[in-house]
Amino acid sequence: MKLLPFLFLTYLLMELLEHSTGGKVKMRIRTAGTYGPLWGSLLGILPQCGFSASASSLYAGRVITVGTLFAVYLSTSDEMLPVLIAQSAGAGLIVKILVVKVIIAMISGFLVEWLYLHFFHKQRQEMDIHTICEEEHCNCEDGILLSAFKHTVKIFLFLLVISIVLNSIIAGLGEEAVKSLFLDVPVTGGLIAAAVGLIPNCASSVVITELYLGGVISAGAMMAGLLVNAGIGLLVLFRLNRDLRQNAAIVASLYGIGIFWGTVIDLLGIVF
Repeated sequence: MKLLPFLFLTYLLMELLEHSTGGKVKMRIRTAGTYGPLWGSLLGILPQCGFSASASSLYAGRVITVGTLFAVYLSTSDEMLPVLIAQSAGAGLIVKILVVKVIIAMISGFLVEWLYLHFFHKQRQEMDIHTICEEEHCNCEDGILLSAFKHTVKIFLFLLVISIVLNSIIAGLGEEAVKSLFLDVPVTGGLIAAAVGLIPNCASSVVITELYLGGVISAGAMMAGLLVNAGIGLLVLFRLNRDLRQNAAIVASLYGIGIFWGTVIDLLGIVF
């Protein structure tokens, strides 16, 4: 239910852009995309999973760039902040973790954007919101408000069904079963933490944060898991962006970036 305002405002914005007759607004957004990773990393740190869902929707319509998408994904971390506050982690610890996540998200976002444009020689794709309307069969000619409402309801129902399935599985296994993965597998914690962090459910960020506070995993493993913890943003990405190879590449890259930064933090001996 907390997602509904984010989803509706996102699709309302996309509808406004789609129905915009002039090209000035779209050109400004395209120009602003250069600084997208900066704003994405700052907005993503707010304790609302709706930002990752909005970012996925906007990326599917090519409103934001791939670098901005990565910045939001890496910056956000679902239930990390509420858990830290509930566990009385201390303002100093919370600020350090948030600042590091923002910096990593910003650097990684700009780097991904540069590699995408210059190393892989890709071009920024033109805004293509209408494709989403066609694939979702939302009849966008019905008007801005009604079309935005239809988009919101369809994505909301999709997320609701998936969330029920995931919550049922995790409830059946138990949170302790997830925690045991870190104890029973004699592999570096970062690999496991990042894999758990990819689970699009708040339980993953809760488990990772609690294990770090309990001294079970290192700061690097904790950061690796929380960096990739894009939550339901990944579900929305696979739902709206029909290029499955591209989606798989985004997830794989996200996983690799999380492990890389987690390893760097452990090698440098950083403790929050």
